[in-house]
Amino acid sequence: MPRVRVTRRLHFSAAHRLGREEWSAERNAEVFGDCANPNWHGHNYELDVTVEGEVDPTTGFVLDLKLLRELVEGRVIGDVDHRNLNLDVPWLEGVIPTTENLVVAIWRRIAEGLPAGVRLARLVLWETPRNYVEYDGG
Repeated sequence: MPRVRVTRRLHFSAAHRLGREEWSAERNAEVFGDCANPNWHGHNYELDVTVEGEVDPTTGFVLDLKLLRELVEGRVIGDVDHRNLNLDVPWLEGVIPTTENLVVAIWRRIAEGLPAGVRLARLVLWETPRNYVEYDGG
């Protein structure tokens, strides 16, 4: 059977602040700029989730996109949407919530929940319409 990739886009809004606790406010501002604002700031994130697998000859699906949406909503979106990434998300504890670190943590959450025969191929996390990161598990 052919191997095909399918992608589902999901959305969430979250606040965060970038910084290191052991650094002064001045050093954090120097390194992280406006993202070190002590009063936080937020983003409307877009998450593209691409999975790969063989096309099921019975359904014609690699994975029903409704099931993929439910999996990502249950394992990621429900935890991060309208939350503070620094304070409210246990699986981000101790992590500076940059978009790079966030996409790696999201990968782990999704990959653990996929059914046999379906592989997480790529995530694209859009922080703004102009800034995004990609991750393929490498």
